[in-house]
Amino acid sequence: MRAEPTILHLDLDAFYAAVEQRDKPSLRGKPVVVGGVGGRGVVATASYEARRFGVRSAMSTREARARCPHAAYLSGRFAAYRAASAEVMGVLRTLSPLVEPLSLDEAFVDLAAGAHEDTSVAGVTEIARALKERVHEVTGGLAASVGVASSKLVAKIASDLEKPDGLVVVPPGGERALLDPLPVGVVPGVGPATLERLRRLGVSTVGDLAEADPDELVRVLGRAHGEGLLRLARGEDDRPVVTEREAKSISVEDTYDTDLVDARLLDALLERQATKVAGRLREARSSGRTVTVKVRLHDFSTHSRSSTLPEPTDDVRVVIRLARALVREVDTSGGVRLLGVGVSGLADWIQEDLFTEEEETPGTDRPDPAAAAATATRVDALVRGRRWPPGADVRHDHLGPGWVWGSGRGRVTVRFETQHTPPGPVRTFAEDDPALHRGHDPDQPPEEARHDG
Repeated sequence: MRAEPTILHLDLDAFYAAVEQRDKPSLRGKPVVVGGVGGRGVVATASYEARRFGVRSAMSTREARARCPHAAYLSGRFAAYRAASAEVMGVLRTLSPLVEPLSLDEAFVDLAAGAHEDTSVAGVTEIARALKERVHEVTGGLAASVGVASSKLVAKIASDLEKPDGLVVVPPGGERALLDPLPVGVVPGVGPATLERLRRLGVSTVGDLAEADPDELVRVLGRAHGEGLLRLARGEDDRPVVTEREAKSISVEDTYDTDLVDARLLDALLERQATKVAGRLREARSSGRTVTVKVRLHDFSTHSRSSTLPEPTDDVRVVIRLARALVREVDTSGGVRLLGVGVSGLADWIQEDLFTEEEETPGTDRPDPAAAAATATRVDALVRGRRWPPGADVRHDHLGPGWVWGSGRGRVTVRFETQHTPPGPVRTFAEDDPALHRGHDPDQPPEEARHDG
């Protein structure tokens, strides 16, 4: 444990929703929900205005709409989120060379590695205040909550205590006073199953856990988990801030509004997803050995299948072939609600000639051209339905930049405004209007949408 509070944790408040409110003046001060907008969507982030109505991350969009029907439901603009995140991470790196990003909106900073003369409680408090002001300035108004302590555990918990726009500095020696009264669920590693086991032991707060019988914890939770949680509950955390966090996988998944049963359509959708995954591998100058598919069926059961190659690859043909073969191991005849493709076991080199040409499986018939065309039309229809998702950036040749207010029945409604304008007018166009163009925003990897700051 450190003698001074030199580990800082920054968490951008309601990040995705805050970026949307920043860039869309008409939404400022109003409920905003970012995530899946369809009937099977899930909330990624809700603005604080929406949270007052009980909307929370990981809640189904259907339930969110029931609780807050007047909110703006947006599909997300990850290019904008990445840009804002890059600005914040740049500010953090002026404080120290040791910055550990956890996600787009969250990072640890080791202040001891920076050129700071005063890292006392008073000194780091001033550093944190200046940091919050600088983040607000460079991002055009985003708020951050900051916790500073002698360990990662306490700094992260502290940053969450006075949200939004909070600042909590925990002096060395004050860790237990902060932790003991908190619910035990704040300790990393205490999920629903562990929470229930601890409840049966009479453990409801972090203080209860810190004073629990070690032998009883080991009996109920296992040695590694039990001893690890006990140390954390006592504030014992010497994990360093590390600058590199390797991506574990690259994946794409989609949830569909109707159950899909056509095998040709599933193949075409898999091909589209695998192409995106392979493209991201190439962008990252990476490759992977294990291809995994995720299939959620009509009855909500979820099935995963994977296959590991002898050498890493980023060849889209290989990923497509394996993904299709893996999905065929699952009985999809009842309908598919969700489909996903991922590559893991990442490496920074590629075996260029692993599979140099697509081999045709003996005994299989070539697809009927008419059937292939019909399948392509259905895939295109699915994609067109997502061409104008609510919240997406657009530009009109004559009216300039705006965002999608809503779409359907062959029409697109756009509000023309930007971060630097007053709330703008609303206009409706045909979805194929040649003067209306979709802004560039590549699809977002699912692992980036997990956090609700």
